[in-house]
Amino acid sequence: MAPATTLEAPPEGAVAPPGAIRKRRKPQLAGWAYAAPTALFVLIFFIVPILLVGQMSISDWGLFAGNRGINAPENFTKVIDDRLFWPAVWFTLKYTVVTTVILLGLALGLAMLVQEASRWTGFLRTSFLVPSALGLASASLLFYALYSPQSTPLKFLGIDSFLGTPSAALWSTVALIVWRFAGFYMLLLLVGLQGISGDVYEAARLDGAGRWQTFRYVTLPLLRSSIALCTILCVTGSMLAFDQFYILTKGGPDNSTITIVQLVYNMAFFGQNNLGKAAALSILVLVALLVVNVLQFRGLRDKES
Repeated sequence: MAPATTLEAPPEGAVAPPGAIRKRRKPQLAGWAYAAPTALFVLIFFIVPILLVGQMSISDWGLFAGNRGINAPENFTKVIDDRLFWPAVWFTLKYTVVTTVILLGLALGLAMLVQEASRWTGFLRTSFLVPSALGLASASLLFYALYSPQSTPLKFLGIDSFLGTPSAALWSTVALIVWRFAGFYMLLLLVGLQGISGDVYEAARLDGAGRWQTFRYVTLPLLRSSIALCTILCVTGSMLAFDQFYILTKGGPDNSTITIVQLVYNMAFFGQNNLGKAAALSILVLVALLVVNVLQFRGLRDKES
């Protein structure tokens, strides 16, 4: 019987043959080839626009006059001194809190409602999820027609308009967002609920836990990651709200429902025509979003640890 051959390591300092080097480079080149389109997309549509916005934020850049030179930090001071800046910040924060609490609470209730398989489970899941397939602008136009004084439901209820007062305009917009996104967040939470093992609930029942105790001490802790994901998405989307308010209220009545992103639009294209000032406010919004997301991720990580 021939003796078994053993692979010996090449001596130290030995040069690998060219064929072995080419074989090692092929997977690396293939990886770069697969990643190149994504990297190019990020460079063109993310990195370059951010650099351009950064340049505009420190320049006297008008919509029609173009770049008239560096004026840092004048744009940032003008933004903070704008009469609509702090009202827009306050309204955006209020809208974010209200929308997040109502939307996630309703989505969790819907997810628990359709968690168990039954005769009507498929129909209910589809019904709750269907509004998510509609674009936000289309949904806003649909609700704008519903809220108009000529709509049949308002005539039947004897209501002139759902958008006539600041409070009514806020809650009408919140109703639109809840109707549009509740099914989407329900789906995310439903995936988390179905990932919880039934043995955990069985152990809780054997220990004498009731429904409320099971929900509080079993379901919520095990659902923390899914709730955190929904919270981050909801907070980010609410802070960047624009379409629904632009279509439904135009920031009215009396600028009471103007959001921070709508203020960016107004500074750039409506009235002021100041791209430099709008870019400065965009930078502030980006920094605020980064801070909020970092705090949310850090809070989630601390709770999990």
